[in-house]
Amino acid sequence: MKNNPLIGRIEERKTLEKALQSPKAEMVSIIGRRRIGKTFLVKSVYGGRIDFEITGIQQATRKEQLRNFMLQISKYSKGSFPISEPKDWLEAFYLLSKFLETKRKEEKMAVFLDELPWLATHRSGFLKGLSYFWNSWAVDQNIVVVICGSAASWMIKKVVHHKGGLHNRITKRISLKPFNLIETEHFFKEKKFNFDRYQILQLYMALGGVPHYLDEVEADKSAAQNINQICFSENGLLQDEFSKLYASLFENSETHVKVVRALAKKRKGMTRSDIVLNSRLPEGGGASKILEELLHSGFISVYYPFRKKKKDRLYRLTDEYSLFYLQFIEKNRNEGSAVWKELSQTQAYKSWAGYAFENICLKHIPQIKKALGIAGVYSTSSTFIKKGNQYEKGIQIDLLIERNDHVINICEIKFYNAALTIDKSTAMELRNKMAIFKETTHTRKQIFLTMITTFGIKQNMHSLGLVDVALTMDDLY
Repeated sequence: MKNNPLIGRIEERKTLEKALQSPKAEMVSIIGRRRIGKTFLVKSVYGGRIDFEITGIQQATRKEQLRNFMLQISKYSKGSFPISEPKDWLEAFYLLSKFLETKRKEEKMAVFLDELPWLATHRSGFLKGLSYFWNSWAVDQNIVVVICGSAASWMIKKVVHHKGGLHNRITKRISLKPFNLIETEHFFKEKKFNFDRYQILQLYMALGGVPHYLDEVEADKSAAQNINQICFSENGLLQDEFSKLYASLFENSETHVKVVRALAKKRKGMTRSDIVLNSRLPEGGGASKILEELLHSGFISVYYPFRKKKKDRLYRLTDEYSLFYLQFIEKNRNEGSAVWKELSQTQAYKSWAGYAFENICLKHIPQIKKALGIAGVYSTSSTFIKKGNQYEKGIQIDLLIERNDHVINICEIKFYNAALTIDKSTAMELRNKMAIFKETTHTRKQIFLTMITTFGIKQNMHSLGLVDVALTMDDLY
């Protein structure tokens, strides 16, 4: 990012600072998707305190990685440490320990190993070298070692759950997520951008809360103009980011993309068996591994239907950029400079906007609970689907919040560019939905109809006595 201060990341910052102040050796793992700000976080908190840093080179050979490692030692020693070509990673980490011994100081030393999956190429011996470095030297030193990687599944399998010398050596873990809406607002305010919350919401629906994507936004353009520039112009950052994104995170990423594409077509979610069928994945452990990796990396989310078992859970594509790319960018990249202005007038836009806003609400459930005044009440969130038949129409409820105070909030989520007016037919539909829910679930709890919209609802004869609580996009911030 372009000289931005560190926004948000309060808990992550505390974790890194505690590791630096701890009286014992610490190994901190940071996991997060490409361009989420992992490196920026470490450098913002540790700054000039880093005594050695290396970033893996993508698709480089072991020899090239080792050479880079020694060049970094030369850089941090300012040429005072003699360079020799190590024959393997054991020797390289031994040389690192010797270099760090020349820097002994009262303050804690900090070592930063960035893009670990690129350093630890297949059969390279890197993890053995790192295990040797930690177990034979670092564990007894006043040091913090930060290891970082975009490939979440690789980091968890090879480092966090490592069965060899690194087993249980991670002392602190950070899973770095995209910004939420309030952090995104702070990000723009820090840059002196005068965007209102509706503009920010529109940007978030297309780009998500990935700092590097948001850093492309320009202050003198509207949300629509920025989306057009970033996503559809020939030199726009996100015009072809999709092809790089999954390939940088997962081995055999084609299978992950198949799952993402299948979920993009079934917006209300799919069961595991439906995903296997629609993605043509092999049944068995492979499918579970792919879903777990996509979950760990934050591209998909899992939701539980109301009072249903684990096997009934639904997976949804909730990564804003992936959904936007598959819906609009992929087919319209070469359609001219004003393509988004045209697309945003279509029915496809309305359908996408409704789903994108729904996803954002589902990611901001703590904020919704706070707005409802139930932050301190134990509650569970779920969805509800009742399939229709030849006699009655099916229903779907976007969000249910079942509370311990004998209340269930039925949340109806609507995206609209003005205050929403509930007409007679909509009121009848909502009443019918609540009646079917009560009849199907046999619940005896109090039902509160909660409308979550962009600009609220207009009070009229149809909303009075029907809507118990009306929340707006401001409540998500």
